[in-house]
Amino acid sequence: MSTEAIKTRTYGNWRRPRKAGLGSFGLVGTVGVFGGLILVLFASLISLQAAVVIAVPLVVAVGPLAIRTQDGRNVYNVMALRVGWLRRKTNRQHLYVSGPLSRRPGGRFRPPGMLSKVTMLEGRDPYDRRFGVLHHRYRNLYTVVLGCEPDGGSLVDSDQVDIWVAMWGDWLSRLAHEPGLRGCSLIVETAPDPGTRLATEVLTRIAPGAAPAARAVMEEVVDRYPSASSEMNTYITLTYGLPGGNKRDKEEILTDLALRLHGLLTGLVGAGGGAAEPLSAERIAEVVRVAYDPAVAADVLDVRAQHGGTGLEWADSGPAASRETVNAYHHDSGVSRSWLLTLAPRGTVRSSVLRNLLEPAPDLRRKRVALLYRPLDPATSAKIVESDRRSSQFMATSTRGMVRARAASEVAAAEQTAAEEASGAGLVEFSMVVTVTVDSAAEVADANVTVRNLLGATRISMRAADRMQAAAFTCSLPVGILPWEQTMIPHELQEAL
Repeated sequence: MSTEAIKTRTYGNWRRPRKAGLGSFGLVGTVGVFGGLILVLFASLISLQAAVVIAVPLVVAVGPLAIRTQDGRNVYNVMALRVGWLRRKTNRQHLYVSGPLSRRPGGRFRPPGMLSKVTMLEGRDPYDRRFGVLHHRYRNLYTVVLGCEPDGGSLVDSDQVDIWVAMWGDWLSRLAHEPGLRGCSLIVETAPDPGTRLATEVLTRIAPGAAPAARAVMEEVVDRYPSASSEMNTYITLTYGLPGGNKRDKEEILTDLALRLHGLLTGLVGAGGGAAEPLSAERIAEVVRVAYDPAVAADVLDVRAQHGGTGLEWADSGPAASRETVNAYHHDSGVSRSWLLTLAPRGTVRSSVLRNLLEPAPDLRRKRVALLYRPLDPATSAKIVESDRRSSQFMATSTRGMVRARAASEVAAAEQTAAEEASGAGLVEFSMVVTVTVDSAAEVADANVTVRNLLGATRISMRAADRMQAAAFTCSLPVGILPWEQTMIPHELQEAL
């Protein structure tokens, strides 16, 4: 009897964006080098001393641009990060206190940092479901948060998994055609289940006249089951912006967003998202409240189970106090540490590449894995694809030996990307933030080991978000914070640097 080998479906072909410029200098460094050489050449016509006077400062200024760390940052990027941290610490901006006893007006517990100027709106979709909209006033952006319950991958045929992946890719590509969409994020949050929901569902249904043995069994189940169980929540945020600084009435914006929800939710269901629905303003506030103060998770779930809602408002969802250090972020009852993606897995991967990272970790109070997506419009996608194609072909024809073999592989990948883009596929830039929360600072070292072990099977490279832990923590929340929208430097110049 003959048997056929089972072929496992693999995925990949993502590429790191190529930076314009000469080698590691980048566009700015390349312009500085060639511009400086021209100045030195003209100065040498005057005298050798004049050429040396211009050349020495040029080398000092442009040289650091050629020195890159493993994650691609140059010396100026590292210095700017350290100077910014020292400045915040000197001005005591790394400390935050809210509430009635603080100096902040209103006496409420507003979220800190990049969420300090965010306000909450609420509308109703065509099915009369409430949905919250976060208004980022300083950028005039609006964020809708969707909650879903994805279908698990266990006991699922590989063909079905491939269909889900294809539908998810199609859903992301369609986001490029969403008017005004600035970015999207997918957040998977895991935490040990406190058992509140199980106790509410079981104990309230025990009949008064139940047999003592049956009652004892059910009570034992409620008492012991939560120690081995966990909860997993999945959120998707969509952030929109108004083009050209246009001003529109808030009711008009809510109506516009409400009409888009049905198509977006339908696409998520087809991509394996399971039951998907928009989150209300109250629910968004509860998620943020638990993230800042994990100790209240059981109370929030208990109140929701008994009364159907907590009545929590966005203005009271922040921490009472928080403190940022170099390698951690302390907030109410938790201490968090975040990591940033530096390199995606090379080569091909299977659909389960992130399974270990997404699964609950028993040693962590809470864990969030946030995938950040920036869909590119078709015109920009075609421009980037053709640029990468020309660059890879040039590298393949100008190198030899082992390097040439790798360059030939780059050419094949670029050609495949160009063919897929020409056939209608979309191009998306992506990154990832991982945040873990523990009970005390003494457990941060153990959390580092846990995350390192989780990343081992994923074949991805990440670095700790030192000196920007508070910002990374906020980016991992389902509140629509997009890193490329929070900087004063344009995104195009960032890529050049």
